Amino acid sequence: MPTKQKIGQAARIIVKDVLALKKGEQFLIITNPDGDVAAISRALYDAALAEGAEATIVFQPEKTQLDYANRAALAAFNANPAACASVSANKMGKDSLGMEKPWTAANGRKIDHIFHYQMDELKTLRAIWTPGITIDMFRRTAGIDYPLLQRRCRAICRAMENALSIRVTAPGGTDIVVPVEGRTPMSDDGDFAEGGSGGNIPAGEVFISPLPGKSEGVIVFDGSLSLTDKDIISKKPVTVVFENGYITSISGGREAELLQKSLEAGEQKAKEFAAAGKLTAEEGESYARNARGLGELGIGLNPAARIKGNMLEDEKAFHTCHFAIGSNYDNDAEAMIHLDCLVRNPTIEVTKLDGSKVVIERQGILEPQFENPVDN
Repeated sequence: MPTKQKIGQAARIIVKDVLALKKGEQFLIITNPDGDVAAISRALYDAALAEGAEATIVFQPEKTQLDYANRAALAAFNANPAACASVSANKMGKDSLGMEKPWTAANGRKIDHIFHYQMDELKTLRAIWTPGITIDMFRRTAGIDYPLLQRRCRAICRAMENALSIRVTAPGGTDIVVPVEGRTPMSDDGDFAEGGSGGNIPAGEVFISPLPGKSEGVIVFDGSLSLTDKDIISKKPVTVVFENGYITSISGGREAELLQKSLEAGEQKAKEFAAAGKLTAEEGESYARNARGLGELGIGLNPAARIKGNMLEDEKAFHTCHFAIGSNYDNDAEAMIHLDCLVRNPTIEVTKLDGSKVVIERQGILEPQFENPVDN
């Protein structure tokens, strides 16, 4: 099958089965003008038109997670689209207006990006985001068995509910205990048909936010690393020590040096924002401190994903888990960065509040009840 046809087929699956676009709905695509992301965006645009949706593509230059999005690009959200696809070579970018005048959620939380305000608070928007996606990745990983993925995600989420802590060990040297009491596991399962839902394409992970300031142990990143400006495969493993939930040491050669520089960039950006009045002094200190915090534990569940040095795909690969350094998804430990880093062949054991234990995967292999789950 020609590549263009394969892209079109994957785009139709995303539009019809993942986002469930309907006739007359506004569909906003924010992307960059060059390379694979432009071709994928056009395929999504064409697929949306075929469903009768009103599709719009907005181009902006490539952004990193420390850059601002173009204001005119984010202004398109003022049309209140029903669905959005952020198809970026790197990131959508931060919302400069939102950071200057954040929205206040019903629970009092500050929201500094219009995308998150519409999706997470108003729940009028459903979305996919694909930072760093390639044509090869899109055609291989987008057209998977979503019902099976969703059953696996539900089974693993149930295992992680009412958990006290999660211990992760791996042959590379990882041994860390992650406290999660009171946390709710989340999934990127490709079911984004309702307002307020969204996730990556490729989909395929269950993840949870560690309690801030609690994790203890060592993580050895032997898969790949996210930096502020790119992703890299770990040629030499990077050893990171956590005490009281924060990094106390990083070692491992050139890759470790690059990770250290990315953390320092996250700290520096927080200080710059505080100096410019975009964060209070207290917020600036908190954001800088959280650049060295443990923000996420995730489990890869997309059978078509491979470790390629692109974290969008890498973190979804079977036989892996990933930890993020920086912001968490419960929004109680915010930072300027969120750097996912990969561990190969983990053993993941959940300790429940009642003291019982559940092994989700052992040396990278899902336990049978999670490999072939049956919904109750």
